[in-house]
Amino acid sequence: MCTMKNILVVDNHPMLLKFMANLLARQGHRVVTAHDGLSALEVLEDFRPDIVFLDLVMPNINGKQLCRVIRSMPALSNAFVIILSAVAAEENIDCRSLGADACIAKGPFDKLAANVQEVLRLIENGRAAALTDRIWGREDVVRREITHELLDWKHHFEIILRNMSEGILELTGDARIVNANPAVLKIMDTTEEFLLGKPLEDLFTGKDRSRITALLERCSQEAVQTPENSPLTLEGRLVSLEIIPVASPTGGALVVILTDVTERKRMERQLDQARKMEAVGTLAGGLAHDFNNLLMGVQGNVSLMLMGTDCGTTHYEKLKSIEKLVQSGAKLTSQLLGYARNAHHDRHPLDLNSVVAEMAATFFRNKKEIQVESRLASDLRPVDADQGQLEQVLMNLYVNAWQAMPRGGRLTLQTSNVTERQICSRVYKARPGAYVMLTVTDTGVGMDAQIQERIFEPFFTTKDLGRGTGLGLASVYGIVKGHHGYIDVQSAVGQGTTFTLYFPASGRQVATSQPEPEAVKGSGTVLLVDDEEVIVEVASGMLKLLNYEVLSARSGSEALSVFEAHQDRIDLVILDMIIPDMDGAQIFHRIKQLAPSVKVLLASGYSLKGKAATLLENGCSGFIQKPFNLQALSRKIEAIMSTPTPAVADLALRNAS
Repeated sequence: MCTMKNILVVDNHPMLLKFMANLLARQGHRVVTAHDGLSALEVLEDFRPDIVFLDLVMPNINGKQLCRVIRSMPALSNAFVIILSAVAAEENIDCRSLGADACIAKGPFDKLAANVQEVLRLIENGRAAALTDRIWGREDVVRREITHELLDWKHHFEIILRNMSEGILELTGDARIVNANPAVLKIMDTTEEFLLGKPLEDLFTGKDRSRITALLERCSQEAVQTPENSPLTLEGRLVSLEIIPVASPTGGALVVILTDVTERKRMERQLDQARKMEAVGTLAGGLAHDFNNLLMGVQGNVSLMLMGTDCGTTHYEKLKSIEKLVQSGAKLTSQLLGYARNAHHDRHPLDLNSVVAEMAATFFRNKKEIQVESRLASDLRPVDADQGQLEQVLMNLYVNAWQAMPRGGRLTLQTSNVTERQICSRVYKARPGAYVMLTVTDTGVGMDAQIQERIFEPFFTTKDLGRGTGLGLASVYGIVKGHHGYIDVQSAVGQGTTFTLYFPASGRQVATSQPEPEAVKGSGTVLLVDDEEVIVEVASGMLKLLNYEVLSARSGSEALSVFEAHQDRIDLVILDMIIPDMDGAQIFHRIKQLAPSVKVLLASGYSLKGKAATLLENGCSGFIQKPFNLQALSRKIEAIMSTPTPAVADLALRNAS
């Protein structure tokens, strides 16, 4: 007589359930039945069986899935799981791979009863290890070709389901999960055993849970889906979702298609951010240009007044004070131009290590509460950069780090040689080539994700009103981009911040520094072209003090008329880039057609969309940034006048070769 056991029988065939219940009850066992895998899970919430008989092919969680779920439940770790399968012979079931202890092929009831009793006897006698040696009753099953063909189709669709990139969930009519493909498990980073039997709503929280409930209420007759611009959050991932009702003879079912749109939405946000920053950059550049023109008027008049003022007088000191204020204003516009990437860059090969170390030594000399640790690569490649712009980048990063550590901390500066393969960013794809990497790491207060998304926007600041312009990191971003580099930031609240900058490595050697030549007066005739009356007035005065004869024009048409009339004696044209009736590039090319050897100096508050750089490559003699003082103007003119200028035709031949 066998010891009484708690036995669960799971099969969707009611006659088989009745047969097994009667057979096992006659032997003194306590028997509970379930008609599918989902109802079996409900039974297992309160019933702890010693033995489970289950069919393989069932609706609402099949036997293979149910077997894995049972094996994942600690309370059933010692239960015996026995598969009852009509297709066991055709499918050649390996019960051990499923976590089962035995497999009995369904056949005639008398044969089936004998096999069930033999398996129970072996379990009772402690010989359960022998149960996996074969499929019990296999010899009593006649091979059926139609079943074999159906199994082939089943395997075919299982392969498709497993390899789909979209997540697929199969639900019962009351929205409980009975099947999940690998894509869903990857999105949620979970197992199928965890999902089976759960209501779909339980996967979501908050407002998303309410949205799922509303979708389920609407999908009884037709498919429903979430709007493309309003994804759901699932285990930290953004997903779009479609629910499709499926009618079947055994009752209604639902199929849910999940698409992970996390990366796509991130890229869309990045593109929107880039467009916004580009638009703000255009605005910033325009503001800087207009403001520099105003500063030029102030600076020019101050320079003229200083020339006639004794350095020992009170007026001289006040004029020098005004000049310093103009320079401060010019620094602000320089930051705007840096963000807009419209500033002129005087690039040459630089040793980044030297600039990093010198700027750090200068800035942190009196800030003893900050420990500076340098890890600078000894074999660092040079970078092609504008030293003034590079110093501005470093100064802004140092100020940002210092302010993030009000109670002191550690600043780590590190440089190294890298390639595009080592630039790991999901935001951009670096162009192939060699790069120099600089990281600036502080141990300060850090930033949350919301602040990190906005730190490179101009005028955005976390400082109190009046304590920050919001231009520092914006200019860093613009200058790095303007040098064809990349910048990343990593930060967490209370854990500090790391800025990582990548600059293209230079193939040239670092040049030795040369002393700047002293300014001297010159001679000759200069045509000054600018539409701003105050700039024409002050620049003309500065040129006359430098011993030049001055002709002026306030429009493109006037400039061409004056040049045609006096081209034989004009030695230099100082040309603004923004002229109302004709832009600077058009004037430049018309003048070069009339006199290919004439020298042209561009003067502007900013270089519009790279046109100044293009003109410099095509025969323009130089560029001077407004506002400029008398000394800067004299040095620029001296350098241009002492350098031969190739004709446009010569440049075209050179470029063609």
